[in-house]
Amino acid sequence: MDRGTARLLATWSRTQAISSERHLSALRPFSWSEFGDPATGPSRAHLVAVNETMATLREPLHRAVRELHRITERAARRPDPQRMQEVLRAKSRTYRLVRETERLWDFYLELFNQRQSAFAPWLVAADRIALDCYQYAYLGIGRWRSIPTPPPFCYLEPSHGPATSRRGIPLQRLSNRINPFPLIQLPFHRLVNPWTLGAVLHEVSHNLQNDLGLAKAVPMQVAAQLTELGLPPAIVSQWVRWNRETFADLAGLLLGGPMVVGSLFDVIARDPRLAAKFKPSDPHPAPYVRGKLSIELLRRMGFTRRAEQHERAWHAMFPRPKLIGAPPALLATADEAVPAVVQAMCFTSYPSLGDRKLAQVLRFEHKEQRMVEELAERLADGVAPGVAPERFLIGAVRHALEQRMAPPKRLARFFVEELGRRAR
Repeated sequence: MDRGTARLLATWSRTQAISSERHLSALRPFSWSEFGDPATGPSRAHLVAVNETMATLREPLHRAVRELHRITERAARRPDPQRMQEVLRAKSRTYRLVRETERLWDFYLELFNQRQSAFAPWLVAADRIALDCYQYAYLGIGRWRSIPTPPPFCYLEPSHGPATSRRGIPLQRLSNRINPFPLIQLPFHRLVNPWTLGAVLHEVSHNLQNDLGLAKAVPMQVAAQLTELGLPPAIVSQWVRWNRETFADLAGLLLGGPMVVGSLFDVIARDPRLAAKFKPSDPHPAPYVRGKLSIELLRRMGFTRRAEQHERAWHAMFPRPKLIGAPPALLATADEAVPAVVQAMCFTSYPSLGDRKLAQVLRFEHKEQRMVEELAERLADGVAPGVAPERFLIGAVRHALEQRMAPPKRLARFFVEELGRRAR
């Protein structure tokens, strides 16, 4: 090999090591001070959790970089074909780890950078509501249970609907690493219309089902009660398949109260042909069934008059109930199954709740609704709502909107200002 070629290969080899070392250095841990105002940025707990997750990728990357450096130095001294092949293999291993690490780092960088944007107050508002839901749930259970940390973290995802990624499960977008805290994605149209943020209560409830130890117990209870009614096994299986989305709807209603039903109807009341469409693999119950479940729970919570009003409204929108493509027995047994599912999820004691019922843990009665209505009056007047729980502000802003207490823009502004002020 001539000297020019040898020098070129040596330089190129060392460049690979230099680039990989700089990659590793750039994918450094996040710090608390780099995302703007600490009141709106990620908490220390969120940063610690992310940095610990990052460390599981940075450690093997660090080893790979050191190995690449050793191999490239050896090849630079004598860049024969065998040593250059070793460089190529080591480079490929290192850059695969770089891409995996960078993918995770970029994901959190984008999420945390949103807290420096104009959307920060809205996201903080959603964070505060999610945190309040967790605090209330853990105070309501009948025995000690370790408090999960960090709390949920909300972020803007314009091209998708509301969704959540639960704590403790591997995510592909995190290079199949364990998700260290609940992530709640919200589209822009929900953030600017706070009366539709019943979605936060729904997504938080998905996480509560797991963190409260109900992920297996709830579907088992649903299956037991429906089987006891004598429903066909295929119909029981369908309701079990729907358990997570059903739980999120019902727990969200218990957290936020009757006004959350209107927020749900915003989502599920659609073209009757779509509302009646049945897909066996869909984790969501058919919209027609979802409406009936919330109305039944509203009735069981003691809001009989409101339940009747919502039921009449629901039947006005969907006067001829049908589920296109569903087994006939599913609709035929719905009047039996709906109350049984509500009973199983909300009015059955669970050991992980300290032998309490979900409706006891997440208690919402007429006095809470009166608080919501009082908050609506204060929001409309532009004064501080006081010491009320953050989750009640969703129902309050919706009540104020429906009663035309103030213009929508004014209500939305005061909603965010109040929750943003609480965060500071």
